[in-house]
Amino acid sequence: MLSIVSTPIGNLGDITLRAIETLKKCDAIVCEDTRVTGNLLKMLEIPKKELISCHGYTNPKKIDNIVERLEKGEHLALVSDAGTPGISDPGYAIVSKMHEHGIKMEVIPGPSAFLAALSASGLPIDKFVYLGFPPLKKGRQTLFSSFADEKRTIVLYESVHRIERTLNEIAKNLATQPDRTIVIGRELTKMYEDIIRTTVKDLPELLTNMTKKGEFVVIVGPK
Repeated sequence: MLSIVSTPIGNLGDITLRAIETLKKCDAIVCEDTRVTGNLLKMLEIPKKELISCHGYTNPKKIDNIVERLEKGEHLALVSDAGTPGISDPGYAIVSKMHEHGIKMEVIPGPSAFLAALSASGLPIDKFVYLGFPPLKKGRQTLFSSFADEKRTIVLYESVHRIERTLNEIAKNLATQPDRTIVIGRELTKMYEDIIRTTVKDLPELLTNMTKKGEFVVIVGPK
């Protein structure tokens, strides 16, 4: 069986009892970065486990090997570096393969950065579109220009290296809608958590004063 286990996005206290129990009893853990998962197990005082790295550049044969182990009756857990597997990480490819082979799965739900940010945004989230990380080049301008007509709340991730560029591009593409709401979640659940609500017209001033460190979730209110 494959257990899909959500892990904390920052605050270790967000781990669930069921997640801890599953990580203790499974035979091995499939993860993005073995160092990150190894540190998590150490902090949770879970005995050392076999860690199987599986990321965006993993050879498909390695996934086939995971399938073989599951078909032989092993219990494996799938985790991401932080949050819910399959969201902006390669976990979906593994889960898709499990469906192809009819392998039993269970989900241990838990933290997700974009859901945490949405819940604190004060924006309508009965309908929203999640975009993950914006493309670096191809399709980037097309994506941001589409925001002008989007009637759903938009949520995306951005890295510390591109947050200023992304917010400037959003402001540029929504210049004719200066009162559109923008919410920025930074370092969610961590010591320096910051949730900022502003508007398109005030973004330039905000960028001048905003701490540009950490991990970001950006939310754009609907048209």
